[in-house]
Amino acid sequence: AGQVSVAQARWPFYQLVFLMCGITAYLGKLQVLPLLLKGLSRLEYRGYDSAGVAIVNNGEITVKRSVGKVSALTAKCDGVQGCAGIAHTRWATHGAPSELNAHPHTARDGSFSLVHNGIIENYAAVKQTLKAEGFEFKSDTDTEVLVHLITHIRDSTSTPINEAVRIALSQVTGTYGIAIVTADNELMAATMGAPLVLGIGEDDETFIASDATAFMDHTRDIVYLADGQIAHAKLGQRAVICDLDREHVPLAIEKLVGTLDSVEKGGYPHFMLKEILSQSKTLADCLRGRVAPGQNIQLGGLSTPVQLNGEQVVPLECLQNCDRIILCACGTSWHAGIVGEYTIEQLSGVPVEVEYASEFRYKNAPLRKGRDVVIVISQSGETADTLAACRMAKDRGCLSIGICNVVGSTIARETHAGVYLHAGPEIGVASTKAFTGQVTVLTLLALLMGSMRGTISEDDLSRHSSELAMLPALVESTLNAVHETTKEVAKEFWLAQNFLFLGRGVLFPVALEGALKLKEISYVHAEGLAAAEMKHGHIALIDSLMPVIAIAPRDEIYDKVRSNIQEVLARGGRLVVVTDRDNSDFDDDAETVIRMPPCPNLLLPILSTLPLQLFAYYVAVRRGCSVDQPRNLAKSVTVE
Repeated sequence: AGQVSVAQARWPFYQLVFLMCGITAYLGKLQVLPLLLKGLSRLEYRGYDSAGVAIVNNGEITVKRSVGKVSALTAKCDGVQGCAGIAHTRWATHGAPSELNAHPHTARDGSFSLVHNGIIENYAAVKQTLKAEGFEFKSDTDTEVLVHLITHIRDSTSTPINEAVRIALSQVTGTYGIAIVTADNELMAATMGAPLVLGIGEDDETFIASDATAFMDHTRDIVYLADGQIAHAKLGQRAVICDLDREHVPLAIEKLVGTLDSVEKGGYPHFMLKEILSQSKTLADCLRGRVAPGQNIQLGGLSTPVQLNGEQVVPLECLQNCDRIILCACGTSWHAGIVGEYTIEQLSGVPVEVEYASEFRYKNAPLRKGRDVVIVISQSGETADTLAACRMAKDRGCLSIGICNVVGSTIARETHAGVYLHAGPEIGVASTKAFTGQVTVLTLLALLMGSMRGTISEDDLSRHSSELAMLPALVESTLNAVHETTKEVAKEFWLAQNFLFLGRGVLFPVALEGALKLKEISYVHAEGLAAAEMKHGHIALIDSLMPVIAIAPRDEIYDKVRSNIQEVLARGGRLVVVTDRDNSDFDDDAETVIRMPPCPNLLLPILSTLPLQLFAYYVAVRRGCSVDQPRNLAKSVTVE
């Protein structure tokens, strides 16, 4: 992975969005505690089980840790002062959530504290070696192993702390994003597969975070740390960067673009509701400069020549001539990929396969060098399995294309080419606006490929381009039309323990996504299903306690879906139908009909998703769930 700058980025660099982890740190003249706690509060959306801070004052480090929310940590920090410190929100991997396992972890002599994101894979072997050297362990974490390893190297070789850190990191395997503060007011950070951003403030203040939102109200001068790089700062001195081979790395300072409004609720009760209702704007940003009525589709990130198998190729030409496209993703992004499969095959005629990235990387699937194109989809651009799939495809000589939301993310850096969503920071753990952005980008790609390959006419391309240009306005009108009805449906069904979502064709993955949203934030069992498959097993579940939500617009397979719905009614199922505004076919049978404004078939997967997002949200609110930070989930899954 290399550093990202405006000049170096392969993808168009229109605006900055943000990564997902749980570290923030500061060294300077300000009182650090308020800054760290505010930074942690902006990182809460990731999902976490504990939090902690380490703050330096008069040569001593004070550590405070707590299980639960940042508010619980704040209550423990009264009177803590100092101008240097680190902070962390932890999602448990090694060891249960507890104060002993919470970060920061501190050297046995109290000389430094460390926080860590990622997994040290060889921690067990290193731990046994350190135990033989007399080190005692208080926690179950791999992070404490790293702390003691640094201590052992420093003490046994009489090297300064920054050199001990470099040597220690050369001896561990796995992923890490670490921040270290010393009792001598030094600050260090290093990364390998777990992103960190360095901020340069006034009078050479140093900020470190896994998400620039943590410090964006203090500085807009940032440096992305690349894998294998170590930043080191002393009080009153600008940070310097070296790599694991001690080679100096110049500071590639970029200007952070964005507003604090994008990372604050702005009067909404939850980020998720804000993000659902902002999709007309985010999709307008996604489409800006890429589509206009009657004009060709423009995807600038795919038009720049890249090196592939020793030759210079243009990604668009590879897409025009490829034999097959493989879409790799996880979770919500996988559902977007299935929508893309239907759309790309229909409009371009190119065979498409959609793979779970977590399975694709291990199945040893045959890939055709130079003939297959692998497209990886990830909101954060840091999903570990998706990134591994990307690397495998590149190793086998396939063009890799990324679709992600986060500028400067690892996937954005490591793919040959790509397209950004421009959806802005997505704070809610359950993805909403990123999903519709992904589907929109895949639709643009399908139209562009169809145009290049001659599988759609100029008239059809012009019509579809005009339809896409209407999308932001249609999203706004659809949200207005379905909002109150959907809220009432949630009021009626919020106590149900099981749901079935039905869709057919390109709306089958929309059913999958609707079920996933409900599971993620409401903790209710739900399944998405291709409606015709219901008779092959799931129909046995249907009774008066099983609400069924059917997506049934009047498209080309409407009559088939209507027949499937009759099977539900015949077995006493409780029915909610999402359909067209003027469709009265279900007025006598469904408990509720959610009526959508008329729209082109091309846009149905996006617009029919909106009421399902709202339904999941309002059910979660009624059930008293943590909407933005659902249990056991993290915004960016950077471990296997």
